[in-house]
Amino acid sequence: MSDDVSIISRVLAGDAGAFRELVERHERRVYGFAWQLLRDAGEAEDVAQEVFVAAYRKLGEFEAGRAQFSTWLLALTRNRCCNVLRGRERRERIERQVSRPLPAAEAAQADGEVWQELDRALERLPLEQRTAFVLAELQDLPYAEIAAIEGVEIGTVKSRVSRARERLREALQDWQPACAKREST
Repeated sequence: MSDDVSIISRVLAGDAGAFRELVERHERRVYGFAWQLLRDAGEAEDVAQEVFVAAYRKLGEFEAGRAQFSTWLLALTRNRCCNVLRGRERRERIERQVSRPLPAAEAAQADGEVWQELDRALERLPLEQRTAFVLAELQDLPYAEIAAIEGVEIGTVKSRVSRARERLREALQDWQPACAKREST
């Protein structure tokens, strides 16, 4: 958005308050993307805040000719989410090593079972496929923008989204809601 560029110019010229406009314009998308990757509202909120702090500090590094401001923000968000997920994996590995059980998941409610199963299937995807799928299907971004966020070619994005769809189809192929399982027995 050219409006973003003019706001960025104002911020870089010393109008720090103008940055709030950028936050208000993009906070929902940044938070939504973080939530889709992390599936934790608190962590997604923390990531969104950290992304905007980092964006403010690095605003002078943003190159309007290379990408849209929203693309730059989503790349920052992706990188921060990757760090959070790596931290999660380390914590879980340590917990398994010391034989402490992981917190039990709450029981699924009947009307949310499909979404919960989809969430579980998404979590099992490799990070590159999950990120590409979330950006394409849930954030509705064009492949060119996803390629810029991911730092890969468009063909790689298409391949990742295709593989993610296939793996999700396979994961959900035999799934039945709990009520259907009870009826068939």
